Amino acid sequence: MQEFLLPDLGEGMQEAEIRRWLVQPGDTVKRDQTMVEVETDKAVVEIPSPIAGKVAEIRVPAGAVAKLGEVLVVFDTPGGKAPAAAATGTSNGAKAAQETTQMAGVAQSANGSTTKQRVLAAPAVRKRAFELEIDLQQVPTSQPHGRVTMEDLETYIKQRKSAARAAPLPVEPAHAGIEAPPASLQPAETVVAAVSEERQPLVGLRKRIAERMERSWRTVPHASAFDELDGSELVALRQMLKPVAEGRGVRLTYMPLLIKLLLPVLKEFPIFNASLDEERREIVYKRVYHIGIAADSPEGLLVPVLRNADQLTVIQIAQQLEHLIEGAQKRTLTVSEVAGSTFTLNNIGSFGGSSGTPIINYPEVAILAVGRLQEKAIVRNGAIQARTMMPLTLSFDHRVIDGALAGKFLARFKELVEHPQRLLLDMI
Repeated sequence: MQEFLLPDLGEGMQEAEIRRWLVQPGDTVKRDQTMVEVETDKAVVEIPSPIAGKVAEIRVPAGAVAKLGEVLVVFDTPGGKAPAAAATGTSNGAKAAQETTQMAGVAQSANGSTTKQRVLAAPAVRKRAFELEIDLQQVPTSQPHGRVTMEDLETYIKQRKSAARAAPLPVEPAHAGIEAPPASLQPAETVVAAVSEERQPLVGLRKRIAERMERSWRTVPHASAFDELDGSELVALRQMLKPVAEGRGVRLTYMPLLIKLLLPVLKEFPIFNASLDEERREIVYKRVYHIGIAADSPEGLLVPVLRNADQLTVIQIAQQLEHLIEGAQKRTLTVSEVAGSTFTLNNIGSFGGSSGTPIINYPEVAILAVGRLQEKAIVRNGAIQARTMMPLTLSFDHRVIDGALAGKFLARFKELVEHPQRLLLDMI
């Protein structure tokens, strides 16, 4: 028998909820076949089987929470009982540690022999290799530590296709049987009794959201500053750039422009791109700009992370945002894509809201919410004008940021959004 433990999936996780088992006791699984989906407070992660064999026992059922290092499943292996397979993660930089546990352990049998060491690869790479029936041992790696990346796998696939095209084509059989489609299942009729209330367990993503909100609200003394800006120039800028973006196959929304205008403000006021080390009582200023973007999903709010946003063009930001938002909706984001943000921008307008007061995405120290653009009657120089206005709300950690500084932050952001062409001065 061989035990498989819950591995370290990165970002300091200590537990994960079992979302769904894809195998059952008695099932025979192949090596690298996806066997379970687990949900951390960051993402849904698929864990593949470390060996080929039969599932003897599932120790943690779906819906339950497993601790780091707890036995998830027991495999029936020949030769009697063996020590638990190593499931500790290794990493090559922060990204590798966040994305996956490498699970490079060597399983020992009862007679002391060892199986071949497992190739280092992310679960997504293993899944794709399994679906294409590719042995990762055959894939050359470009990494000095031996880890097979998705790029390595794609290169191997292309080379294999090229070799297949060079080979003679097989002759199709003269009479090929056609498999009939399965008969459709008729839905069973159910009768729902009328009740005065219904209770539902707080599980999955909603449970994680609740825990993070509770921690942020208990830990951080929130304060908020409000303002409103004239978004007419922003609207005009987007209308001008839309055809250019569409010509490159990119859908340009307001968010890439707002992020681009936000970045110089964060650099001018670095305290807003910081965190507070509560144990050492130190302010930690971040020299990277990983912008969290609040995104809706069928199960609740997620915050995908646009990494190194200051190094991206508007088009690149738009492309990555499209990928992140789609991944949030489908729950396909990796751990690194939903972790490590330094500041969060919440576009309440995209959810249909006009304004709101956001809760800080702990351990950050501030979060900016922008509301829906809408025409309003504004008095200027004694005359009433119709202008496209956007409400702003900045929530901040009052332990490290004062109201006066929050007001200056909003004023600077407002200035850039109302006059976006001023950014050109930094590019000339």
